[in-house]
Amino acid sequence: MQLVPTKYFVTSGRASSRVSGLNAFDMALMSAGICEQNLVAVSSVIPEGAVMTAPAAIPMGAVTHCVISQIRGEGGAISAGIAYALREDGKGGYVAEGRLEGPGEGLRSELERRVGEMSSARGVAFGETRFLIEEMDVPDGMYGCCLAALVFTEYR
Repeated sequence: MQLVPTKYFVTSGRASSRVSGLNAFDMALMSAGICEQNLVAVSSVIPEGAVMTAPAAIPMGAVTHCVISQIRGEGGAISAGIAYALREDGKGGYVAEGRLEGPGEGLRSELERRVGEMSSARGVAFGETRFLIEEMDVPDGMYGCCLAALVFTEYR
């Protein structure tokens, strides 16, 4: 059986916790609206014909495939993000993920470079690159987490 996604959405979240980085991650998933799913990280291909939708309700406990970037930190600036672009020939697209101990503008530059190399390595032109970057300054004495994800929701 092959699962080929037909729909996807993008989302992001950030949170802090006094207890642990894992708790901050859990709360960042809540912020992103994907905390009640069993997330399975997949690599970075958007299938031909897949359509971006608004964030969708996914049943609790559902195995949910996503391209996810996350970073956890203790104090200071952190950022996590994705960049995604469709091929100009209409044959799907790609997602690049990244994280940085620092502000989001530095991460955006790195994501641009990654998407550019994906395009040149394949010898295929991409359309507009879109970005979703979450950033925060983690308060002293706290744990923080930022994440961004492209979430697949339906399959053929």
